Amino acid sequence: MLRRQFLKTTTVAAALEACGLARPLYAAVPLIRTRWRIKTSEGFDALCFLGPLSGDPFYADYYPQEIRAFRDKLPPGIEQKTTMLFAQFRAAGALLGPGLCLLFSGGPTETIGDLIAGLDAMETVLKPPFAASAYWDEAAWSGFANSRTVLREILLGMKAAGFSQFRRDCIDAQAAKRIPELTARLAQLDTIAEQERLLGRTFADPTIEIILLYFSKPHGIRIQGQRFLTSVDYPDYIVIRNADHELMHPPFEAGSAEMKAVFTVLLRDELLTRIVRQHDPRFGYNSLEGLIDEDTVQALEQIINEKFAVADQPASRWHESDDGMHVFAAGLYGLLKADGCDRTGGNIQHWLFNAANSGLLFPASLHAAAARVLKRDVNHLWPLG
Repeated sequence: MLRRQFLKTTTVAAALEACGLARPLYAAVPLIRTRWRIKTSEGFDALCFLGPLSGDPFYADYYPQEIRAFRDKLPPGIEQKTTMLFAQFRAAGALLGPGLCLLFSGGPTETIGDLIAGLDAMETVLKPPFAASAYWDEAAWSGFANSRTVLREILLGMKAAGFSQFRRDCIDAQAAKRIPELTARLAQLDTIAEQERLLGRTFADPTIEIILLYFSKPHGIRIQGQRFLTSVDYPDYIVIRNADHELMHPPFEAGSAEMKAVFTVLLRDELLTRIVRQHDPRFGYNSLEGLIDEDTVQALEQIINEKFAVADQPASRWHESDDGMHVFAAGLYGLLKADGCDRTGGNIQHWLFNAANSGLLFPASLHAAAARVLKRDVNHLWPLG
């Protein structure tokens, strides 16, 4: 019976095909290589809350009620120590919360107690994974080590003030709803495959871990491993954009001969060097290398976002982001699209090297591409207004 039905079905299919009317009996389902993991972390939330606790309006404006509710619980002097530590990191050109999240991410971060334990054994627990990562920076490690005593006092103060329960009251209900929602939505997206296609390198591990936080606004934060931090109340499209973005850091090998040649060209671009000198340092990207790393990822991310139908229009995206400073991202995006790289993929480091040698990254070409994408006058790309 089953055999006769199968033969009948295939015979009908053959007849339809002969008439040009055939349709596949089973549509091929593309294999999704990316594996998603979603969780929360008290430790990372504690580190991110240091920005708001410092009183800096860049962060405090996001959490006015939470700051008022928690600061009175703190032991005397802790809020002032947090403000001092924030200023030290800023003076070094670093962001306090995101910087600490990166440094701690090689060790356990589930609780504040884990952070304190890692700090007490930083040379054996935190330094080896950081030193082995793409983010190793001797000056950053030295500054971290010098801040150990005051940071330990702050974390102990937060623990004594009941941060664990305070945070649970803020996040638990949202996270219980958000994690299954995101799990279902992200299962449809193959972010790893798109990143590999554009970067020109393979990820050995197809897993992306998303850590939902309450106190991470306004950042999406890349940490060690294929993990990033994002806000629990960001909508799907922002989380997807963060996922498309964060794992591509670093998009190239900064110390390679190819990238040295690229930076030789870009260092002669007066607009880019002026943006580095004059932009609001609270945005980060306080070196040309840091800016080009970020903007290269932004350009590639925009391409992936468009494929996944979660993209902003390029002009509005880069107009509204960080006072319009990401001119290189817009220019690179325009050049990549014009070259067809959004369709063909490729190796971004090789592309940048060839573009530097051919003149595509010279100001006349790069600025014109940025002007077209941003819909601005080529002579008034930045600052805005």
